[in-house]
Amino acid sequence: MQKRKTQEENSATGKPTTEVSTKIRVKIKAYDNKIIDKTTKTIIDTVTRSGASIVGPVPLPTEKKKYTILRSTFINKTAQDQYEIRVHKRLIDIVNPQAKTIDELSNLNLPAGVDIEIKTI
Repeated sequence: MQKRKTQEENSATGKPTTEVSTKIRVKIKAYDNKIIDKTTKTIIDTVTRSGASIVGPVPLPTEKKKYTILRSTFINKTAQDQYEIRVHKRLIDIVNPQAKTIDELSNLNLPAGVDIEIKTI
C-alpha cells in the first residue's frame, strides 16, 4: 500500500508534520452505458454515506472492437457481416477512505455484466 505524504509546518513548534492520505481507485467496465451509469451512482452513494470524499466519475474513452465475418466462405467474398463490441469505462477516486468504506465497497450488489477493479494508490 503506497501512501502519499504532504508536509506542513506546525505553527507552534515550527517543525514539519507529515500527513498521510490514501486513495482508492475504482475502475468500472461494462458493455452497456446505462448499467455503468447506475453502478457509478450506487458506488458514489455508498462512499458518501460512509464519510469519504470522492473525485469523479471520470468517463474514460470507449474501447471499440470491430469484427468482420464472411457470409459465404468460398464464392462471395464481398458479402460480409460486421459486428462491434463497445466497452464503456469509468474511473472514480476515493480520497481518505475509512474501514467502513472498504467493507461497503466489497459487499455491494452489482448488476451482471459490470467489471470492477479496486486498487489502493
